[in-house]
Amino acid sequence: MRRVDFENGGIIPNIVQAAFPMLIAQVLNLLYNIVDRIYIARIPEIGTAALGAVGLCFPVIVIITAFSNLFGSGGAPLFAIARGGHEQERARRILHTSFTMLVYCAIVLMAAGLLFARPVLALFGASPAAMQYALPYMTIYLLGTLPAMLTTGLNPFVNAQGYVTIGMTSVVIGAAANLVLDPIFIFVLGMGVAGAAVATVLSQVLSAAFVLFFLCTKAEYRLRLLPPRALAANFACLRDIVSLGTAGFIMQLTNSVVTICCNNVLAATGGDLYVSVMTILSSVRQMVETPLSAITDGSSPVISYNYGARRAHKVKKACITMALLAVAYTLAIWLVILLAPRVLIAVFSSDEALLADTIPAMKLYFSTFIFMVLQYVGQTTFKSLNKHRRAVFFSLLRKVFIVVPLTSLLPYALGMGTDGVFMAEPVSNVLGGCACFFAMLATVLPELRQMEKVNAEPERNSG
Repeated sequence: MRRVDFENGGIIPNIVQAAFPMLIAQVLNLLYNIVDRIYIARIPEIGTAALGAVGLCFPVIVIITAFSNLFGSGGAPLFAIARGGHEQERARRILHTSFTMLVYCAIVLMAAGLLFARPVLALFGASPAAMQYALPYMTIYLLGTLPAMLTTGLNPFVNAQGYVTIGMTSVVIGAAANLVLDPIFIFVLGMGVAGAAVATVLSQVLSAAFVLFFLCTKAEYRLRLLPPRALAANFACLRDIVSLGTAGFIMQLTNSVVTICCNNVLAATGGDLYVSVMTILSSVRQMVETPLSAITDGSSPVISYNYGARRAHKVKKACITMALLAVAYTLAIWLVILLAPRVLIAVFSSDEALLADTIPAMKLYFSTFIFMVLQYVGQTTFKSLNKHRRAVFFSLLRKVFIVVPLTSLLPYALGMGTDGVFMAEPVSNVLGGCACFFAMLATVLPELRQMEKVNAEPERNSG
């Protein structure tokens, strides 16, 4: 079984070999929700209204993903660092603890979500008209919380062991199933919005089954579900996982908070149509950020492994390679967004009235998208090197301390209306991205230089 050789392989080949399958996997994973929205927008007579209603469910999906990343993206870099340092037993404890927490957390989230689905949707800004579409979709989606979290949370451990093709395959299975099942359940069986949710859940079950089978029977490090007593004994390990995963968790959770704030302000200042506009912008953002995420996520295990092995020069080379690839992609897609927005918007809707309002909103929303690369590079470097406090701070800075206040301040205090909601994002890209990236340079580079000096001492002494 082919694996990426983090121990002996070159940095650039390792990143490319890890990032390319991850790119394919993440693009296909995006189809889980994007395909739903594409088909839902084309349901006769109710498409635009149903699209906005499903957009109201997006924060719940993001919250589930956030908890998956808390234990998956929190555990995988520590797992890779332990492997790089040849601490096999610690690596196993990290894997078992993360898996166990994914299972327990999924059960709690599903139960809480089903219990409070209606009031949560009302809090998110669902009108009575939107509730008739949003509630069935969200209720069915929540039934698939466990397979959704296992697929998202365990794939980083598959990739961290070098099995990037397996990680890609797990997503291909689910995405292909969703692509086929969506039109069957939505149109052929006449289930509408509820059918989209059923197709998504069944697809996630297939992906999760594949990942579990591989990690339980084929991988170098096998899964084991820990009983509560054993989990308590691994409290220090759990604390480290949560500490590092908190950055990604907050980044995802604050995305959800921002979406809720935007939907509420847009509903008040522009009506349900602008909630649909925001749903399209969020979908486009997911679509264009996926390759950027694949580049940085694919670089992360390479950075972590070499950091655990104390190879400072390889850590720096991996970070530089990641940054150059990320800048090249972001610049290209940014130009497409600004010069040909209709091409991207048309993927989700052909409603001319909706397009007329979405195009100017999109140009404003993505006006400084190029600066997002600074946030991604800085955040990934902090996470990969287990700098959890800095990672958490910069996650909070961009979304909680910049976007959320501006989402209310610009539309009302400065009288910008719906434009104020779309302006908050570009402002945060510049301020938050620059702060994160330059703080990373100021703190990480001196540490790596010191590591190089320490590594050079034995060589000088032996000479």
